Amino acid sequence: MAFFNKLTGCFTDIIEKIKEVIGFGIPTAFVTGIRIASIDLKKATLVFDVLVTNPSRFTIPLTDINYLLESDDRKLLSGLIPDSGTISPKGSTTIVIPVTLVYEDILNTFTDIRPGSVIPYKMKVEFGVEVPIFGKKTIPIEKSGEIPIPTIPLISLEKIEFKKFSFEECVVAEHLKLENMNEFEMGVTSLELELQLSGKSIGSAGLEKTGSVGKSGVSMLVIPLTFRPVNLGMAVWEVLGGNEATYALKGNLGVDTPFGSMTFPMEKDGGTSFIK
Repeated sequence: MAFFNKLTGCFTDIIEKIKEVIGFGIPTAFVTGIRIASIDLKKATLVFDVLVTNPSRFTIPLTDINYLLESDDRKLLSGLIPDSGTISPKGSTTIVIPVTLVYEDILNTFTDIRPGSVIPYKMKVEFGVEVPIFGKKTIPIEKSGEIPIPTIPLISLEKIEFKKFSFEECVVAEHLKLENMNEFEMGVTSLELELQLSGKSIGSAGLEKTGSVGKSGVSMLVIPLTFRPVNLGMAVWEVLGGNEATYALKGNLGVDTPFGSMTFPMEKDGGTSFIK
């Protein structure tokens, strides 16, 4: 037994000497950045920046990269990136791994995930490298975070308040209710809407002041609109002479979120009242 232990120690010393002579070392990998490159109502693309460092004196090939994206131990997607280049001796390189989540695939697969949710994820990556003398090695890394499944907020026209009312000019305030159906806060940066009353286009206007709406929250917005009924015809004037009308809103809502900027198409039909 003593002889065997001595032989094993000798072999270990030889390996260490070989490492020292040839500058052997297993490459290391660290996630240096995660960002959402793009996000909309259909999909989101996450980009993982991974710094791979080669401590040896030899060029080391990256044979392949396997990745798996999970949520609560359930597979969302996986992929393989073959022949990912080489790492220079005593050098490092940043490997960019983009992954695209298609919301329809997730919602069709996992019935407990609903539009508007924020789900946890875990990204598992295995780098395959060819190390001198010892052959192929695998470098595993993991990174966790959250990703949203956004859905369109609800908007409605609660009332139209007339600030000035004449055939030559009308100045109104559109009182809007914005309901955030998402589990994340939104900062409203822009809102452009066309207003129709009883099928007649009145005009378009935008939000003058930015605001915010909490996750699953409600916010009241006011959009000023000035128009000349004389240019729109008697039919519009007759509509405005009443106390209520059917309306249609159509436009776009721009928001900032913890996951990046998004733009939502807005469209709503309904009935509203006039305050004169």
